Amino acid sequence: MAQQQLFDTAAPLVPESPSLPKLREAAAGCKACDLWKTGTQTVFGEGTRNAEIVFVGEQPGDKEDLAGRPFVGPAGRVLDEALEAAGIDRKLAYVTNAVKHFKWEPRGKRRIHAKPNWAELTACRPWLDAELAVVKPKVLVALGATAAQALLGRQFRVTKQRGVPVESDLAPYVVATVHPSSILRQETDEDRAAAFDELVRDLKVVAKLLSA
Repeated sequence: MAQQQLFDTAAPLVPESPSLPKLREAAAGCKACDLWKTGTQTVFGEGTRNAEIVFVGEQPGDKEDLAGRPFVGPAGRVLDEALEAAGIDRKLAYVTNAVKHFKWEPRGKRRIHAKPNWAELTACRPWLDAELAVVKPKVLVALGATAAQALLGRQFRVTKQRGVPVESDLAPYVVATVHPSSILRQETDEDRAAAFDELVRDLKVVAKLLSA
């Protein structure tokens, strides 16, 4: 089957006239990069095809890899809380990642996140492009530097351009902010609270764009 062949990019695996179920089924057998060898399974996007907003993270984490669903681990809980604080219903959103397999390094018995490289992001990009083509969101939100650079170019800096709408052909409105996991990495409760408030501030910009 075509899904079992090896390619440098997932493009040959994307079905013609794709729907989200067709894309999810095709992506399940993707071997366009080597991450399928260590990931438990492909973690495809999740949500309604009529979603007005799409959130794109970097890659699934440990919990997502095991569950086969995006943003269901600790970072997903932070995202849920931030969306609620910003007045955005996650049920109305589509959530996905720039890379669909979990890239990790062993540390004792734990699997520690490892940043995807550009070749892996490029190999997986056709899945993301196909998701966006099907959903056609009004607002596209990149969560974190890796997702933002995958979507908007390697020169993009979230630290300088977060929370500001960016011109792009990908959607009528495109905004980047930090990845929710960055909140969890803050060292003190005060730092976590401040970082969370900044994420909510960015998401309130997104909420205004949704109602524009």
